[in-house]
Amino acid sequence: MNVTNRHILLTCLKVFDLVLLTVSYGLATILAFRGSHGVSFAQFMSMRIKLSNCLIFAAALLAWHVIFALCGFYKSKRLTTRKEQMLAEWKATTLATICLLLVAVSFSIRMVTPLFLVFFWAISSSGIVLGRFLLRSFLGQVRIKGRNLRHVLILGTNRRALEFARRIEVTPEWGYRNLGFVDTDWAGTKEFQKSGVRVVCDRAGLPDFLRRNVVDEVAIYLPLRSFYEEASQIAALCEQHGIIVRFDSDIFGLRAERAWTEEMDRPHAVATRNGMQEGWPMAAKRALDVIGSLALLGLLLPLFAAVAILIKITSNGPVFFLQERVGLNKRRFLIYKFRTMVPEAEKMIGALEKLNEASGPVFKIKKDPRVTAIGKWLRRASIDELPQLVSVLRGDMSLVGPRPLPVRDYEGFDEDWQRRRFSTRPGITCLWQVQGRSAIGFDQWMKLDMQYLDEWSLWLDLKILARTIPAVLKGSGAT
Repeated sequence: MNVTNRHILLTCLKVFDLVLLTVSYGLATILAFRGSHGVSFAQFMSMRIKLSNCLIFAAALLAWHVIFALCGFYKSKRLTTRKEQMLAEWKATTLATICLLLVAVSFSIRMVTPLFLVFFWAISSSGIVLGRFLLRSFLGQVRIKGRNLRHVLILGTNRRALEFARRIEVTPEWGYRNLGFVDTDWAGTKEFQKSGVRVVCDRAGLPDFLRRNVVDEVAIYLPLRSFYEEASQIAALCEQHGIIVRFDSDIFGLRAERAWTEEMDRPHAVATRNGMQEGWPMAAKRALDVIGSLALLGLLLPLFAAVAILIKITSNGPVFFLQERVGLNKRRFLIYKFRTMVPEAEKMIGALEKLNEASGPVFKIKKDPRVTAIGKWLRRASIDELPQLVSVLRGDMSLVGPRPLPVRDYEGFDEDWQRRRFSTRPGITCLWQVQGRSAIGFDQWMKLDMQYLDEWSLWLDLKILARTIPAVLKGSGAT
């Protein structure tokens, strides 16, 4: 696709998205207003609209456009799977709905009710998903028929090069045409040629091939340790031709590695990360933490006061339990909980060690003799965890993330892969909480934390938060 056609398509997409959000807003308003007031469509349309409301709506449109741009809606998606694209679309419409809620709260817009937000999210999500699905299908068919193709040349004749070629071969809707492989004969050449692939030239003949053929991208799959100098010369050659260079970021064979580029004082550096995605998604996660913790702390203040009184009149000692925990990248911080045990309970662990029922380094006893009468009820309802909202507001924790562990438990870890759970802020709830809590063994608990890190998205956080409420009500696995 040439630059002009791409610019036209992106402009049309932006207009389509804004029109769709406007229509979603209008339909949600009609459905919610008619359902609660019994007003006819004609009566609704005859209502006056204030200029201030128009300005607020224009600001909301601008915010929605920024959200969609940050979600990558206007970047090339030809290598994105349908599942990844759909999750990104749901994430964008969810953020747009949250943005609308914040605008409504800030300007006291009474018609933005929970029912309205449900209608708006459902209509906008359906429209965005359907629209992008139709566009993706159309562009995929265009590419399958040989239009809008990108010509890629693969440098290297090893297993990873062949895997890349097979991926683009089985997904013709990506629109990649493999021109062939470039490499000089080596010990594995004959074995490689048995797969029926085409070697168009050796590495020495690459400059002449680039001069005489249409090449959009060069995918470098040479072993960089052995061919670094040659690979860098080829990358420089591609730069001279204005050809995109693609290379496998998994240089070190890391299993859960993600790569990105970042500009420092010198040219861009490729960084890798085995944790959660940086950038605007983490900013959105932090915004959700701040808004959620502030709202919950305000709503739960009466409950906090009642629990504090119950703790004071039923047992001696302070209302809150403070303990040093291990947080982001092993930073230490103080966690706040309602006290559910007798004073000096931590000093009794040594004497109770033989009663420990948990696997791994953690310490858990179902019928812990240190727990007070009111403490049993607080633990069963997970109310003792609520003061951790203060830690969320301070930035030591998140609403969703691996549970923060005491220093004692951390020092008992015997495998380094388990420590990757500390590459993100700990949370009040996570997959472990919604799938059984203490009923799950330590190894499975750690695997659930790794799964959370590998599959993280803002949408996953929202799903975990939604599942936490019924899990707490059931009290499954609580000790």
